[in-house]
Amino acid sequence: MLKILVCVSGGGTNLQAIIDGIKAGSITNTEIIGVISNNYGVKSLERAEKAGIPAEVISPKDFADRAQFNKAFLDKVKEMNPDLVVLAGFLVRIPEEFVKEYSNRIVNIHPSLIPSFCGVGYYGLKVHEKALERGVKITGATVHFVNEGMDEGPIIAQKPVAVEDGDTPEMLQKRVMEQAEWVILPKAIDDIANGRIEVVNNKVIRKA
Repeated sequence: MLKILVCVSGGGTNLQAIIDGIKAGSITNTEIIGVISNNYGVKSLERAEKAGIPAEVISPKDFADRAQFNKAFLDKVKEMNPDLVVLAGFLVRIPEEFVKEYSNRIVNIHPSLIPSFCGVGYYGLKVHEKALERGVKITGATVHFVNEGMDEGPIIAQKPVAVEDGDTPEMLQKRVMEQAEWVILPKAIDDIANGRIEVVNNKVIRKA
């Protein structure tokens, strides 16, 4: 059984997709052992409570500096002892020591087709704003393992989504969530839980 910890910052729609996937049986051999939010009072915490999942808030605002926050965050993760950490809209730069300790055991969902519209400053609605400004016709989402770089880890899965005339950032965000994020993140977790993929030379290889 793959024990996963889900880290969130806001509404928790990807968290809900994981909860629903486990309930429906599309994600197998997996249990959510906890949720960590870096913000108080967000919808994610309600979703966790409703599903009976233990949830913690570890906010940078509660610490004197980022180093203290990073230590508290890492200590809590170690205490929970997950097999896999899932960043589901977690808008916090992951400490390097955390990445090293959990190498190829942290996955992230990003709302674009990496390497487009990713890296420092590209998160949430900003990604879709930039995509519309550039005039791209196709966008999408990417699930990847997390390494020391920003959005640079091995890619597990990608799914394209069409950009439509008249799209606002909010409309595009909703379509990318519904057509890509909520599809490929649960599938990636199921693949990891069932040993279907491995990382070789910084690339994800699907096993036969």
